[in-house]
Amino acid sequence: MQKKPTSAYIHIPFCTQICYYCDFSKVFIKNQPVDQYLESLLEEVKASEMPPLRTLYIGGGTPTAISAPQLEYLLKGLERHIDLSQVQEFTIEANPGDLTPDKVAVLKASKVNRVSLGVQTFDDRMLKQIGRSHNQAQIYESIDSLKAAGFHNISIDLIYALPNQTMDQVKDNVKKALELDIPHLSLYSLILENHTVFMNRQRRGHLHLPHEDLESEMFEYILNELEANGFEHYEISNFTKPGMESRHNLMYWNNDEYYGCGAGASGYINGVRYRNRGPIQHYLKAIAETKQARLAEEVLSKEEMMEEEFFLGLRKKSGVSIRRFEEKFQLSFEERYGKIVRDLIEQGLLQREADTIRMTKRGLFLGDTVAERFIVEED
Repeated sequence: MQKKPTSAYIHIPFCTQICYYCDFSKVFIKNQPVDQYLESLLEEVKASEMPPLRTLYIGGGTPTAISAPQLEYLLKGLERHIDLSQVQEFTIEANPGDLTPDKVAVLKASKVNRVSLGVQTFDDRMLKQIGRSHNQAQIYESIDSLKAAGFHNISIDLIYALPNQTMDQVKDNVKKALELDIPHLSLYSLILENHTVFMNRQRRGHLHLPHEDLESEMFEYILNELEANGFEHYEISNFTKPGMESRHNLMYWNNDEYYGCGAGASGYINGVRYRNRGPIQHYLKAIAETKQARLAEEVLSKEEMMEEEFFLGLRKKSGVSIRRFEEKFQLSFEERYGKIVRDLIEQGLLQREADTIRMTKRGLFLGDTVAERFIVEED
């Protein structure tokens, strides 16, 4: 009997504004069938027959783009269809501009115990330049109102290496983030994705991004400054105060299985990775007809599972356990990956301590390049 996953991701695809760098499955909320979508989403959740969950994550889009009554309908519905009596972490993503007092009150009355705020930068001019609708004042208002409502497990997202961004601006962002006195920070360098405003500008030569050397300096500065202030760099882009890691995200990096519900959501169950239909009308139609909306399914081979174990595991500071790997896949680690690991250690990108293989600081900056070595070099 296959063990059921104990984590789920719920996708809310609506946004009040479309950011210039974002390629997630999302739509502008105006004139969208939000009520109908939430009904269908809860249908899908119910049909999934999930066991008691340990982590639940509502992402987007912007989950707080919906109204307070809609948010309440969603949260109460999830509580009705999922046993949350054992939930350790229940996160919702929020935007500083959307967190009105009535929405904070709805969150307070729910089982949500962690909030992830899409701050991106504290610089008002830069917020406009990247297509964000909030301003610095709203960031502080949101954090204050969440703390006042009893939320202390708060995380913020920041993006660095933005167009025309200087080192001083990065330093200012880090300083302001630390002053918030919150336990978790996610810092991402800007990645240009297809079908985004920024990618189109880049192709026309209108986007001036920091040089790679400066980006590397920014990464180094962020790392040193946050560690000096009591944060542990536990995953390539994530920093935590002791014991406040994102348990849901660790589940992804540990390559565990999870349910994914909503338009464009992905999940991983019984060795099958799947993706739901993205366009909202297609999603509504599929749920109405069959109670599920899978568009694509991929049964992972043992080879692919091993690759993912590395690709994801090396993102964590704790790295990959050789013993766990050998137990899980019943093969010799040395025979399979010994040479690749030795090469990467020689290049100063990996380090080995007893049973564990993990990235060096330099390896972390080149994260995906290192992880890709375990995919490209197949026999």
